[in-house]
Amino acid sequence: MKYVVAVLLCFAFAKANSQDVTGTWKTIDDNTGNVMSHVEIYRDGDQIKGKVLKVLDPDAPDPALCVYCPGSRKDQPIEGMVIMYGLEKDGDKYEDGTVIDPKNGKSYDCKIWLEDKNTLNVRGYVAFFYRTQQWQRL
Repeated sequence: MKYVVAVLLCFAFAKANSQDVTGTWKTIDDNTGNVMSHVEIYRDGDQIKGKVLKVLDPDAPDPALCVYCPGSRKDQPIEGMVIMYGLEKDGDKYEDGTVIDPKNGKSYDCKIWLEDKNTLNVRGYVAFFYRTQQWQRL
């Protein structure tokens, strides 16, 4: 009986220490290190999505619009825009999603995973070319 209790405690501890990608994250410019935006990562059914809460880029016009986005996103406000969608859990990562770069309107395949509880790796890629950013938990 004490072995069953020990196993249950181990599972409870593991669950308590497992990290969640949901929350609000600061996007960081690769070149300057400046915070560019706040993005909320949230669950929508079985998928993970990301929505821009606030544009902080000092060079962005006010209001910041997705000038280069195609289709229904064209010239829409970036704040409130869902820029990440379709991500599904695969082990410790969320994969098979899409991320949109509102600066250039381009879409990329996407996967995300936690580096640690306060660092989210966001990888956009086309074929075997990719770029990974690290976002910081707000």
